[in-house]
Amino acid sequence: MVDAGTRGVGADVGRPDGVPKVQGRFAFSSDLWADDFLWGHTLRSPHASARILGIDIGPALATAGVHAVLLASDVPGRLTYGLEHPDQPVLADGQVRYVGEPVAVVAADHPDVARRAAEAIVVNYEVTDPLTDPEAAPTAAPIHPNGNVFREINIRHGDLDATGEVVVEGTYEVGMQDQAFMGPESGLALPDDDGGVELFISTQWLHVDREQIAACLGIDEEQVRLTLAGVGGAFGAREDLSLQIHLCLLALHTGKPVKMVYSRDESFFGHVHRHPAKMWYRHHADGDGRLVKVEARIVLDGGAYASTSSAVIANASCFAAGPYKVPAAHIVGLAARTNNPPCGAMRGFGAVQTCFGHESQMDKLAAALGMDPVELRLTNALDSGDRLVTGQVITGTFPVAEVIRQCAGAPAPDIPPSDDRRDLPGGSGRTTDAADTVRGTGFAVGFKNLMFSEGYDDDSSAACRVADGVATVTCACAEVGQGFVTLAQQIARTELGVDEVILAPAQTATIGSAGSSSASRQTWMSGGAVQAACRAVRDQILADVAADWGVSPDGLVLRDGLVVSLDGQQEALLAQITAGAGYEADVEYHHAPTEALDENGQGNAHVSFACAAHRVVADVDPDLGLVRIRDITTAQDVGRILNPTQAVGQIEGGTAQGVGLALMEEIVLDNGLVRNASFTDYVIPTTLDMPDVTIAAWVEEPEPNAPYGAKGIGEPPTISSSAAVAAAVRAATGLPLPRIPIRPADIALA
Repeated sequence: MVDAGTRGVGADVGRPDGVPKVQGRFAFSSDLWADDFLWGHTLRSPHASARILGIDIGPALATAGVHAVLLASDVPGRLTYGLEHPDQPVLADGQVRYVGEPVAVVAADHPDVARRAAEAIVVNYEVTDPLTDPEAAPTAAPIHPNGNVFREINIRHGDLDATGEVVVEGTYEVGMQDQAFMGPESGLALPDDDGGVELFISTQWLHVDREQIAACLGIDEEQVRLTLAGVGGAFGAREDLSLQIHLCLLALHTGKPVKMVYSRDESFFGHVHRHPAKMWYRHHADGDGRLVKVEARIVLDGGAYASTSSAVIANASCFAAGPYKVPAAHIVGLAARTNNPPCGAMRGFGAVQTCFGHESQMDKLAAALGMDPVELRLTNALDSGDRLVTGQVITGTFPVAEVIRQCAGAPAPDIPPSDDRRDLPGGSGRTTDAADTVRGTGFAVGFKNLMFSEGYDDDSSAACRVADGVATVTCACAEVGQGFVTLAQQIARTELGVDEVILAPAQTATIGSAGSSSASRQTWMSGGAVQAACRAVRDQILADVAADWGVSPDGLVLRDGLVVSLDGQQEALLAQITAGAGYEADVEYHHAPTEALDENGQGNAHVSFACAAHRVVADVDPDLGLVRIRDITTAQDVGRILNPTQAVGQIEGGTAQGVGLALMEEIVLDNGLVRNASFTDYVIPTTLDMPDVTIAAWVEEPEPNAPYGAKGIGEPPTISSSAAVAAAVRAATGLPLPRIPIRPADIALA
C-alpha cells in the first residue's frame, strides 16, 4: 500500500481543487454557460400571509426579450416539494405563507429583462394577519392544511418525581442564523431531446433533488440528470431545494438552456435558516454537583414549511441535557409552523440551540453550588457504556471527560495589554480605551450525533475502477467544502497502493445516491463506500494474481504501484496487470441500523456521537456593550484524523460560525418581514473579528466500525463555541445574558 505518511489516509495532502480556487480559476455554479441560454428570475411575495386573488402576467409577457412566464398552474406534476414532507408549493397556489415565497418565474434573454418582467407582473393580494409566534402556533388557526405543528417530542427518562438539593432554572433564546455562504444559489438547466432535462447545480444531495424535481415535472427520474456544479459553501442551506425545479420548468417550457443566479438579498429568501429557539430549563443536582434530573421545554420556529424541522427538533430534544449523566429527564420539544421564513438544516442541526441552554444552566448550577464550572462538567461527563436520556447506551467511543480536560487544561493564554486599537472592543474606530475594558473566560462542551437517525436506512454508493495502474473513483457525494475530494483519493491510495487517482464527477446518471453532505456523515458513509469499493477491486486483483502465481491471496499486497508477495519473492507492475479491461466494483455501504423514538422518546435512535469543548477569553467594554474575542482554545473528539490540515480548517471555520451566532449574526424579523437581507446589515465575522484558534488536542480514540476509526468533525466546533463565547461575556460583565446573539444594548443598557 502507499505509505499513509505521504499521500494516503492520515497524511497532510492538499486539496485538488485548492489551487484553482485560490487563483480564481475554479468553476462555481454561477460560472456555468451554454450557447443561446436564457436567464431566469423569480417573483416573490412581499407579504408574510396573504391570499392571491388574481395574477396578471400580460405586462411581463409583453416585455421584449421575455420567453416565458410560469405560474402554479404551469407545474405539470406534483405541485409541492419538500425534503421530508412535500408541503411547500413550487409556486404559490392561491396563498402565500412567508415573505419571499415564489409566486412566478420568468425566462428572458438578459437577467435585467427577466427582473423587469417579473416586476411587471401584477398580483392582487388580500393580506391577512401572519402567525409569527411559534409558542402560539399549536392553538392558533391552521395556516396550512397540515396544521401548525411539525412535530412534538416528549422524552421521559428515569424517576420523573426526583428532586435535587440544588435547583436552578432559566429561560434562553437563540436568534435565526443564516448560513451566509459565499456563493449564492445558482444553476443551469438544459432540456434534452427525450423530454428530460439535465441540471448542473450546487447542492448537498443530488439524488433526492432528482426525486423531487422529477415528481414536480411529472416525468421519470431517469429523465432528470443532475451533475454537481462547483459549490460555494452550504452548511445545510443547500440540503433542500431552492431554484432547482424553477430552472427545469423554464428549460422544458422554452426548449432552451436556462440559468439562474440569486442576488445576495434574494439568497436570504431562497434557502432555509437555523431555527430560532425559545428554551426553558430546570436542573436538579445533589450537594456534590451530581445531576439528579433535567427538565426542559424547547420550542423551535420552523417557519412556513417543513423542510427538516422534524429531524432538527428530534436532535434538539435528544441532546438537550448535554453530554452528561442524567438519571432522570423530562424534555418536551416542539417544532411549530409560522409565517416566518422556513427553517431547516444548519451546521449543528438542533444541538447548537440546546447547547447554549444546557451550558448556561451548568454555569448557573456551578455558581449555586459554589463549584468550579469545569469540575462540575467533569463530575457529570458521559462516557462509553453510559445511558443517554433517550435510554440509548453509548457503544462507541465518547471521551467527553478527556475533551474537557484537554481544553480546560491547556496553558492559559498570555495576552498582554496592547496599544493596537484593533485588539480592543470596537476595533480601529477608537471607540474603546484599554482601561475601560473588562476580561472574562468562558467554557462550554457540547455533542451531537453522526449520520442520519431514527430508523432511516442511511447508505452511500461508490464505484472503483483500476485500469493501466490508475484508479478512478465514482461517488455522488457533494463536495461542499468539507474535503471529500481529497479524502476519496487518500482512501484509494491507501487501499490500492497507487498514487494516481481520478475522482469522477458527482452525478446521478453514473452512480447511486451518496446521501446528503450533512449530519457529519460523509467521512463515515461515503468514505466507507469508497473504502469498500477499493477493497473489492483490490481483492479481485490479488485473487487473479495469486491464481497465476500459485500462491494464496493472503500472501500478496498492493504497494507503490506493484503487486508484491510478502515473502519478497515476486512482484509485478499493477499497470501491466490491469492493462486493457481493468478491474471494477460498485458497492452500497450502510451503517448499523437505528430505530425511531417511541412515545416516551426512548430508543436506539443514533449511530454514533462526537463532542467538542471550547474555552474563550473575551474583552468587553461594558459602557458601550462592545466585545472582542481575544483567545479561543478547543479540544475535540475526532476518532482518528485522516487529513490534519482539513481538520484544522473545519474546526476553525465551525468555531467562527459559532462566534458569529454568539455576537452578531441574526436575521431580524418584523411581523414576518426580514429587515436585514444583505451583508451590510446581516453581519458575519471577518478575519479581524477572529483570534487564532488553538487546538489543544485532537482526542483520537478510533470509533469501532467507522472507516479507519474516523468521526466526522464539521459540526461539533459550531455547537460549543457559541455557548463558550456567551459564558466569557457573562464572566466579564456579571450579566445573565440569556439570549444570543448578544447585542451591545444587552450589555450597555442592562
